[in-house]
Amino acid sequence: MKKRLVAYFSASGTTKKVAEIIADCAKADLYEITPKVSYTKADLDWMDKKSRSSIEMNDKKFRPEVVDKEIDINAYDEIILGFPIWWYVAPTIINSFLEQYNFSGKKIILFATSGGSGFGNAVRELQPSVPDSMITEGKIFNNVTKQEVAEWVDTL
Repeated sequence: MKKRLVAYFSASGTTKKVAEIIADCAKADLYEITPKVSYTKADLDWMDKKSRSSIEMNDKKFRPEVVDKEIDINAYDEIILGFPIWWYVAPTIINSFLEQYNFSGKKIILFATSGGSGFGNAVRELQPSVPDSMITEGKIFNNVTKQEVAEWVDTL
């Protein structure tokens, strides 16, 4: 049986709820990717070009600092990685997390929460952060039910 880790970043709590359900259904460990500086509502205002999230997403080389929590990535066969969709891709804090550990040879399956957009270029923009691993699009969750999550986990 594969040992799985559900790692996620959640700015408002929506992705956290889905990650918890996935971890429960997959009997996986759960790991929260925590920014060193939490995002405020004003930081997340995508309509404001000077908001923190807008500035970060306009510079794809930007890497927000994450709280350094030790985790043994080598203990896991698969990483189920979740995040909210920002500007049609993963927030750059996901790159920060991926670049902090060695994911060589790991399978990384993405899931995301979104108000309506898909994964966009998420795989293409994350792959350089983990060149020796395989990233695949998983599923976008909106108004999720535990049954929907369980059915998806069964396909992994």
